[in-house]
Amino acid sequence: MNIINQFIKDKIKEEHQPIFLKFRSLIKAKFPTLKEEMRGGTEKYYGVPVYRHNRIIISVSPTLKGITFSFTDGKQFEDKYKLLEGVGKKSLNLRLSDPKDYKDNILEYYILQAIELDNK
Repeated sequence: MNIINQFIKDKIKEEHQPIFLKFRSLIKAKFPTLKEEMRGGTEKYYGVPVYRHNRIIISVSPTLKGITFSFTDGKQFEDKYKLLEGVGKKSLNLRLSDPKDYKDNILEYYILQAIELDNK
């Protein structure tokens, strides 16, 4: 079993797995040039899946309440959906807790901006 599949099985609550699986399907279908890999991981903290264009543009973290998509340059995004949150100087997060709230078009909107900013 590959490391990301093992991560899904071991670290993402079953009710939140469809969110991440839909996201992965979107990446494979529309953004096949993004490289999926694991980042981090220490004795105290486990690594998380990241998606790299030229550099890491998205990190995905499971929480007890759902899935957090962290966009490295999120502060520079247009946010017509008003779904991004965070107080950092650079990154912003999209948090989803219900698979019904996952929409490919919304994630695609943010991913396209992440790629565009990474190309600059």
